[in-house]
Amino acid sequence: LRLLCGWVLGTELTFELPDNAKQCFYEDITIGTKCTLEFQVVTGGHYDVDCRLEDPDGITLYKEMKKQYDSFTFTASRNGTFKFCFSNEFSTFTHKTVYFDFQVRSHPGKLCMESACVSIHEALKLVIDYQTHFRLREAQGRSRAEDLNTRVAFWSIGEAIILLVVSISQVVLLRSFFSDKKTTTTRVGS
Repeated sequence: LRLLCGWVLGTELTFELPDNAKQCFYEDITIGTKCTLEFQVVTGGHYDVDCRLEDPDGITLYKEMKKQYDSFTFTASRNGTFKFCFSNEFSTFTHKTVYFDFQVRSHPGKLCMESACVSIHEALKLVIDYQTHFRLREAQGRSRAEDLNTRVAFWSIGEAIILLVVSISQVVLLRSFFSDKKTTTTRVGS
């Protein structure tokens, strides 16, 4: 009995993308291979990046501007090195943390057992993808909550300082109303 299963190769990476920067990745793919590029901005600024995917001839297969997350599936129409790039060139001072998962699926001629194996494998891979997605969303939410906590803390400190300055000013003003002022008299025409 011959048992063959399809295989899934993939690159999963979380990297830091500096402001005014562009980072490209390359993958060798054979014709007819189904591929999926999924990305998400985990931290930084407005949580957005530009993404571009090109085939070996430089033809743009996918291009999105200022996206927080997205997924794109395609089938390779030719052999060669495919290029996908993430750009933060529109940002002048905010670096980003970007997660991406580039999956390359290939299925040889299917046998009965192989078909079951492939469907189980793809279902498990889907579960792993959902877990990763939710883990990233949790990290993004935690980052936003920490940013909000920092802002609230600074706002509270600012309000406390303003309250202290206003209180001291009121005390000084009230004291000036009730203090004895020495009156000076000047004689005119003596």
